[in-house]
Amino acid sequence: MAHFGKDLFTGQRSQEQLIQNQNETMSCYTSRRNSTTSNANSEPQEVAPQFVKFARDSSKYWYKPAISREEAIGLLRNAAPGTFVVRDSTTFANAYGLVVKVAHPPPGVQPKVGGSNGDELVRHFLVEPTIRGVRLKGCSNEPVFTSLSALVYQHSITPLALPCRLIIPDTDLQQTDFQSPAQQQLLTQGAACNVLYLFTCDTESLTGPQAIRKAVGLLLSLRPLPKPTQVHYKVSIQGITLTDNTRQLFFRRHYPSNNVSFCGLDPDEHRWSIPSTTGDIPASKRIFAFVAKRSPTSADNQCHVFCELEATQPATAIVSFANKVVLGGGGSASSQLQQPVARAI
Repeated sequence: MAHFGKDLFTGQRSQEQLIQNQNETMSCYTSRRNSTTSNANSEPQEVAPQFVKFARDSSKYWYKPAISREEAIGLLRNAAPGTFVVRDSTTFANAYGLVVKVAHPPPGVQPKVGGSNGDELVRHFLVEPTIRGVRLKGCSNEPVFTSLSALVYQHSITPLALPCRLIIPDTDLQQTDFQSPAQQQLLTQGAACNVLYLFTCDTESLTGPQAIRKAVGLLLSLRPLPKPTQVHYKVSIQGITLTDNTRQLFFRRHYPSNNVSFCGLDPDEHRWSIPSTTGDIPASKRIFAFVAKRSPTSADNQCHVFCELEATQPATAIVSFANKVVLGGGGSASSQLQQPVARAI
């Protein structure tokens, strides 16, 4: 890696170079030139240290050195305009790729036939190293900045040559689940399938896998085993709604999201046997359940036990969707955190 005579992460320079005009209070940086244009060898624009520190402290969220171009596109495809990541360039030595989600495609670029998937709204810019710092390549009105953090912060104040201002994140983008409009509609309207309702029991204050273990244990100890009832099982952001298709046990029951504390598979992996109507081997179905308050005003819980019914709607998918929509668990939460990198930004 080339040595630029200063730390590109902190933008530290000699004491005399850090002296700024104390009368300048209207801008977060001061220019060393009167011209609005800059070239690679011009004196850098100075960004106040506290603002550089602010951007640098958030760099763990926006600096993703090892991700590929395609991964960056996938990360930003459904994000809000201004969302960005910075990656190490794999084409130009010691340079960075600034990847930004924008509101409108560049001139002359038309959405793909049959509907856009958003890729044309993810723009790529090269941040090149210079003798005095870093700058956006190919932009004559872009100044040089003493550090990548300074460049990022200033572009969060004004877009300069970028199509829009950058939004400095306060959470890890790789652990943020951005939904497409279709996914957002699905989360709002919900999804439903038919399952077999098996059993309900009180668990008092018990919830989680232990509550399911207790409920399934009680279910399997009953003699005779209860007759399962086919129900319509709907999950939405409002909660879980059960409709008895046969109207034999109940008509409809709704469990609001804030009353549901857990949804999961049977931790002991018991199976429910469904006799075949054609004389074949009985089907073995996975058991799952959710735990909810007995009523909105009750402190006690109940565990409601089911088994999968439709081959296209396995218990694993039902539980995963319920956890995502009702309990707010994102699939990306299991993403591993990136290891710290030595490269200064």
